[in-house]
Amino acid sequence: MNADAGANSADLEYAGIGWRLLAFLIDAIVLALGGSILGIVIGNGLNPLFIDYRGQGLVGVVLQWLYFAGLESSSMRGSLGKRACGLIVVDMEGRRLTFLRATARYFSKMLSALVLFVGYLMIAFTERRQGLHDLIASTVVLKEVRPLTAAPSRPVPPDTH
Repeated sequence: MNADAGANSADLEYAGIGWRLLAFLIDAIVLALGGSILGIVIGNGLNPLFIDYRGQGLVGVVLQWLYFAGLESSSMRGSLGKRACGLIVVDMEGRRLTFLRATARYFSKMLSALVLFVGYLMIAFTERRQGLHDLIASTVVLKEVRPLTAAPSRPVPPDTH
């Protein structure tokens, strides 16, 4: 995997299910707040487009798609939740995703959720920590690891006794 991410490959590891779940929860909060603000600004005139029987309308799906595919294919290489957790999404060669690949990854998540979220549970059991949607889109999620550095040594004051 090349280091298009700008980091040494030794500073990257495959992101596990815990980090990815935390990133998802952060993104859910961001999207809920954004959707609430947008709903207030636009008002209830377009409400049928925003909310249907599943709680998500056409506009909501489009906005989520643009949020995830847009950010994952941008120079950020990840959604706000992923970046807050130090995660990046790249292709199998470590390169930034194209918008088309990020789109395929986003819509493949529906398959990951289809049967009791088994496609997501695969993250815990695959060698590269890939869910079904990652396998379909040929992507991996990496965790940027920053090694702890030792505190700078301070000179020991001379013994005054």
